[in-house]
Amino acid sequence: MWLVLHSGSRGVGNQLANFHIDNAKRLMKEWFVHLEDPDLAYLVQGTTEFDEYISDMLWAQDYALENRNMMLHAAMAAATKTLGRPLRGVEVINCHHNFTQMEHHHGKNVWLTRKGAIKAAEGDRGVIPGSMGTRSYIVSGLGNAASFCSCSHGAGRRMSRSKAKKELSIESLHKAMEGITWNGADGLLDEHPSAYKDIDVVMENQRDLVSIDHTLHQILNYKGQ
Repeated sequence: MWLVLHSGSRGVGNQLANFHIDNAKRLMKEWFVHLEDPDLAYLVQGTTEFDEYISDMLWAQDYALENRNMMLHAAMAAATKTLGRPLRGVEVINCHHNFTQMEHHHGKNVWLTRKGAIKAAEGDRGVIPGSMGTRSYIVSGLGNAASFCSCSHGAGRRMSRSKAKKELSIESLHKAMEGITWNGADGLLDEHPSAYKDIDVVMENQRDLVSIDHTLHQILNYKGQ
C-alpha cells in the first residue's frame, strides 16, 4: 500500500518569488537593460541580489519538504488509528517539482530549473501521479542526458482550471470517481480526471526517461479545496 501526498511551500514561496521578481525588474531599469517583456527580468550570478534569491529559494524548498514530512506523519497516524494496528513504512520517496538546484550537466555546473518536471538521474526514485481518478506510477530514472536527467512530474493538464469548470459536469465527475472513496466535493470540478492528459500516454512517451517500478490504483483520494 502506498500513501501519496503533495504540497509545496504554500503562500510563503509565492511571496518570496514575487519579492525577488520585483527586485529583478528594478535592477533591469537601473542597469538600462531593455527587455521585450518585463517578466523576462533576471538576476545576475555573483551579485548580492542573486545570492539572496538563491538563499530564500532553497529555504522555501526545505520548508516544502518539511511540510510534506509533517503531512506524512499525520497521515500515517490517521491510517494507524483507522486500521487499528501499527503501520511500518518500508520506503519514503521525495521528489520536488517546480524547483531549482545546482547540478553538473554537459561539462558545466548550472542552476537547473525543472518546471512541471522531477529529477530522473539514473536510479533516482520518483512518483508520477495521473489524476485523482486514474493510475499513478513509482519510477526509477534512467539518467537521460538529453532531458538533463528529468521526466514529467505528472500527467499534466489538458484543460485550465477555468475551462474545466465551464466544460465538465458534476455528474461526469462523480461518474469518473466511481469505485474510489473520495471527499465528493463538487468544488473539485477543476480536478476532474478529464481535465488531465492520459497518464498512460504520458508514460509511454517517456519510456527513455524512466522505468516503471510500480503501478498504483487508487483506493482513497482526499483533495483539499
